[in-house]
Amino acid sequence: MANTPPSPPLFRDPWAKREAWRKHPIFAKRAMFARTFPGLGIATVAFATYVLVDNLYLNAKPESH
Repeated sequence: MANTPPSPPLFRDPWAKREAWRKHPIFAKRAMFARTFPGLGIATVAFATYVLVDNLYLNAKPESH
């Protein structure tokens, strides 16, 4: 007996085409979360840059009494 490929199942799922969308990568949990808050990453980086510049450069002036 040679190495024969396994035979496909004898049954065919009539709903397979209608259920295929569930396995599409667009509906993955990570993709759904990433699209929940569009622009959040850019806004976080912009805010962190603002705080860094404000704390390092703008407040570095010597205080006069």
